[in-house]
Amino acid sequence: MYIPKHFLTTDRAEIVSFMKQYSFGTIINTKNNHPIATHLPFLVSVKDEKVILSSHFAKANPQWEIIAEHPSLVIFSEPHAYISPQHYEKELNVPTWNYFSVHAYGQGKILTDETQTYKILEATINSYEPAYKKQWDALPEEYKSKMIKGIVAFEIVLNDLQAKKKLSQNRTEIEKEKIIAHLSVSENQNEKEIARYMSQLKEAGK
Repeated sequence: MYIPKHFLTTDRAEIVSFMKQYSFGTIINTKNNHPIATHLPFLVSVKDEKVILSSHFAKANPQWEIIAEHPSLVIFSEPHAYISPQHYEKELNVPTWNYFSVHAYGQGKILTDETQTYKILEATINSYEPAYKKQWDALPEEYKSKMIKGIVAFEIVLNDLQAKKKLSQNRTEIEKEKIIAHLSVSENQNEKEIARYMSQLKEAGK
């Protein structure tokens, strides 16, 4: 990912926290020089200092067949906001976009053990809707077994994390304040989130 120096983020704890918050990512692989992508919810964990992404494909999706062959790229990209030049002090300016995005690279591994697949599913339930776990536990084992056979669980041990926070760091303090004030009162949640990230940078003196 192209990242100018002033937009580069290297704080791994912050990056991991971001991926957990915006965990619906896009996994990209290549086959015969052709890119293939799937949008999936990911579990993000840290084990033995390694960041691990876990998820599952529908078995009918052929992308699972190639993730162990070549490295994967998973993109997490939210929130984002249009930035109008009306907030800048000089008229000689153009619109831009503020955003936080992470590119995660690593080697995929298929989890063939059915027990591991169950663990991935149950961890996903606990992450996204813990209240559903009681209903899941009560489902007939035959039904759950059939569901398990229709998916392919996998994990990716990351070897490279690239994070970009483009939050008007190259603008003046007055311009930043105007942008924050404008986005903070927006009805769009993405824009409010960008305002929050910008405010955090300002408080940190960056």
